[in-house]
Amino acid sequence: MKVNQMSVTSRGPQETFALGERLGEILRPGDVVLLTGGLGAGKTTFAKGIAKGLGVEDEVTSPTFTRMAEYEGRIPLVHMDLYRLWEEAPSEEAALRALADLGWEDALESDAAVLMEWPGKAADAAGDALEVEFTAVPLPRVDERELHCRARGPRSQARLDEWVKRWLF
Repeated sequence: MKVNQMSVTSRGPQETFALGERLGEILRPGDVVLLTGGLGAGKTTFAKGIAKGLGVEDEVTSPTFTRMAEYEGRIPLVHMDLYRLWEEAPSEEAALRALADLGWEDALESDAAVLMEWPGKAADAAGDALEVEFTAVPLPRVDERELHCRARGPRSQARLDEWVKRWLF
């Protein structure tokens, strides 16, 4: 039986990293992962885990100011952070033009795995993608995060199903 939605609780940054690493181990060329959640919710820690799972040896940082970074691993990784794009654009149309200028559609059509933080309006255009929403857990469990995962098509559903089977640490 395939799952299209699932949630897991991470009890700290190490578990968040490990969950990302396990996802990175199974990503395939053309897979798209969308990360949403508040500032400091664990998206970049998770992204670093994905990169490790893909065999990326370079230091992975959030490309907040460059908006897009590319890394070599078992398969290429394109890591986008679109937070500033949506914040700085004078209109949604301007933001979408800036996104097109970035070459994000080329990334989606490439043999890379695409990881997009703060996808905003680009989420719908990304098509079949695995969405991971990070939610901080209320005090006193300050390091815990809920990861709510949803597959948006058959490809991401297969990936979510495979990933869930690897969740046990």
